[in-house]
Amino acid sequence: MINFENLTGQKLTEIIDDAIEVKHNPEKYRNAMDCMSLAMIFQKSSTRTRVSFEVAMTQLGGHALYIDWRTTNFTIADVYDETQYLSRNVDCIMTRLKKNADLQVMTKASLVPVINGCDEKYHPCQAIADLMTMKEKKGMLKEVKLVYIGIHNNVCNSLIEGCIKTETKITTVTPIFNEPSRDEKLLETARKTGLYETTLNVKQAVKDADFVYTDTWVDMEFFLDPKYAVEKEKRVKLMMPYQINKELLKESDAYIMHDMPIHRGYEIDQEVIESPKSIIYEQSENRLHSAKAILLELLGKH
Repeated sequence: MINFENLTGQKLTEIIDDAIEVKHNPEKYRNAMDCMSLAMIFQKSSTRTRVSFEVAMTQLGGHALYIDWRTTNFTIADVYDETQYLSRNVDCIMTRLKKNADLQVMTKASLVPVINGCDEKYHPCQAIADLMTMKEKKGMLKEVKLVYIGIHNNVCNSLIEGCIKTETKITTVTPIFNEPSRDEKLLETARKTGLYETTLNVKQAVKDADFVYTDTWVDMEFFLDPKYAVEKEKRVKLMMPYQINKELLKESDAYIMHDMPIHRGYEIDQEVIESPKSIIYEQSENRLHSAKAILLELLGKH
């Protein structure tokens, strides 16, 4: 599962519904992955992706193998060859890579399903958890309105793709486009559905939103990097008028979402994070339940 391109809206909805089902009836699935193994490859660091998939496999009765890219021969050998070997030892691969091109190679080489745990273009696992959270709150997704405010990045791409597949309305407020994330084919498809629009009028966008969503303005691996300081300062200066705060939301009753990790005081302020309308921590918990649903679907345990 690289993205949602080859998933029908019905199938994506089924996975979302399965995640809700698994969340409420975990005992039914305790042995679903008995004697099965998941390889988890991390070229990029993570908290939620690692924890969610590792705990998911454990609670499903299987085993998760954590693999740090830097401690393997992926660093010196061909990705295709290493994946060919790895896929002969496990039942599924979840990988968090810097480049979608490497993920494409891995998918071609693998003899087992490959899950995109995040790359520079897409973050489908996050989007499934997000849509699950939205459906829990509203009871449906069709015609619900999500407003994404921040940098147009991989998370934004997967939200757009997931929303148009499930007939959810999405408006993006993205003054900066992260060029490595650009997918014009996806955006053109989204525009044709009438479910996607983009604007810079942030106050107007949030007025009738059911959910307001934000993400970091600076990629996590660069946030504390002194080499990125100038670009960070530039982004913060440009993006500060788009911060999620009480003033922006004074005419909105929307739920507040953030995929984490959070930079408090930058893309979102402290008061909003802790407000009664914040569902950020529920959203992050749902990474576990959605990971289970993804594994159950791809390994034929649906």
